[in-house]
Amino acid sequence: MKHITLDKILDIDYPIIVAPMFLISNAKMIKAALAQGVTAAFPALNYRTDQQLRATILDIKSATTKPFGVNLIVNKSNPKYKSQLKTLLELKVDYIITSLGNPREVIDSCRPLGIKVFCDVVDLKYAKKVEDLGADAVIAVNSRAGGHAGNIPPKELVTMLAENCTIPVISAGGIATGHDLYEVIDWGAAGASIGTLFIACDEADVSPEYKQAMVDYGEKDIVRTTKLSGSPLTVINTPYVQQLGTKANILEYILNNNKTLKKYAKMLIALRGMKQVEKAAFGATYKTVWCAGPAIEHVTRVQPLGQIIKTLVHEYEQSLVAQ
Repeated sequence: MKHITLDKILDIDYPIIVAPMFLISNAKMIKAALAQGVTAAFPALNYRTDQQLRATILDIKSATTKPFGVNLIVNKSNPKYKSQLKTLLELKVDYIITSLGNPREVIDSCRPLGIKVFCDVVDLKYAKKVEDLGADAVIAVNSRAGGHAGNIPPKELVTMLAENCTIPVISAGGIATGHDLYEVIDWGAAGASIGTLFIACDEADVSPEYKQAMVDYGEKDIVRTTKLSGSPLTVINTPYVQQLGTKANILEYILNNNKTLKKYAKMLIALRGMKQVEKAAFGATYKTVWCAGPAIEHVTRVQPLGQIIKTLVHEYEQSLVAQ
């Protein structure tokens, strides 16, 4: 553990990011996380208007000076990308997490302002690309991540990136305990981005049914579907998901693989799928699609976000002492 860790990079107490989760992350969760000595981020797309995005950032800044970040989708599926980036630069968030596209403009814009840029990657090829562009760290999205997951197992991905990149590696996916956190840092990670554990927190505004599903279902109930966003998405295998199926049908497959239609198809599929996820998140219906990762196995009750972090930190410190 001689490499630099996230707590040193961001001047926080523990090397944990409460991950930005689509529809789930909110200002209450960010403030609760920062109060426990970790950092947290939320997706810019959780707010429909620039006014709402600005108000959220200013609300958090008025409550604390501790560092937090915003996740920005940087490809054509996000028509608000330019305006969102302008706002994040103007309000000088501490860091931006980029996803699904080329982060060059974000990195070049943030560097003069001292805003750090962490880039989601799923393999070494893309990690080297963003390293060359000047990213401050990579977030290694592995095969055990919730939501949009990668294909490489956690240890293999972290080790590969840590050995071949000169910038810090933050592991994302499968962290369920403090010992898991200790383990990824021992592999060479600077810290971890953790999401699924926090879905069933008191501060989340998702429906009680979604939170209860996090308690009732386990790792064996997590499946991947390409039906919702055109990219592999991990969800709870509810009866509706079973009926819907998890493989793209022939029309969806053609649209996703035709060079001319691909970018437009992905936008349409993502819009349709995310609308479906949004409806399920805030109200239980027969057509229920709930995102989660394998760490769901360790969600045993709905509780305050601060308590979840305290448990993680206690387990992490115990692992440090044991070595």
